[in-house]
Amino acid sequence: MRIMKRFTLAASVAAFALSLGAAQAQDLTLKIGTEGAYPPFNNLTADGKLEGFDIDIAKALCEEMKAKCEFITQDWDGIIPALQANKFDAIIASMSITDERKLKVDFSEKYYNTPPAIVAPKDTTIKGITKEDLAGKTIGVATSTTHYNFSEKTFTDSTLKGYPSSQEYQLDLAAGRIDAANDDISVIDEWLKTPEGACCKIVGTITPVVEIHGPGAGIAVRKGETELADKFSAAIKAIRANGKYKEINDKYFTFDVYGSDS
Repeated sequence: MRIMKRFTLAASVAAFALSLGAAQAQDLTLKIGTEGAYPPFNNLTADGKLEGFDIDIAKALCEEMKAKCEFITQDWDGIIPALQANKFDAIIASMSITDERKLKVDFSEKYYNTPPAIVAPKDTTIKGITKEDLAGKTIGVATSTTHYNFSEKTFTDSTLKGYPSSQEYQLDLAAGRIDAANDDISVIDEWLKTPEGACCKIVGTITPVVEIHGPGAGIAVRKGETELADKFSAAIKAIRANGKYKEINDKYFTFDVYGSDS
């Protein structure tokens, strides 16, 4: 009889612990930092709604992790300092995984990897994407990005003009104030579909340099919070496997933005 009581008590304790663990998992709230100025990945609409591939992926990952998501918009230049200052718990904003950034934050595995490209007006005299092709030209690029770092190291005979976000260089390119721009091909392609982007065309695609561009875009967390990064990595694998990733991918793109599995 005592054995049965002890067994029943032990079972009750175990059940309570399991239910408590489940409740704690359900109660997990994650604040996600994003830019809101990088369509089609993340964009803030006129009525204040966040949309885009990054946003949908973030929601899917939080659902997979049984966590509640809260989004916070942050200017790109200050997004890592804001993470470090505990303004949010993770950055899901198309941030490329680079050795330089790894000194400041930890990353999940990549959740997409698309190449950069050069865009210019349709009547441009620029014939290619080499240093010589762009010599003497003014190139627009968002600052604090891998595209800026690549342009700075590669197009040394050009004038580089930095912008807070892609939307600013797009305005100058359409107005003829710069000769070309360097950005992610998906971002450029999305802009070219708009009336404002009808001015321009893709001149060529740049082969990513791993030392500069990294292996792809990952989810950044504070240094040392590897458990959270690992949870995001596991969730990325899970939505890739269960079809949710493809569902979101196909909403925005006609190709798999994840890139190779290597």
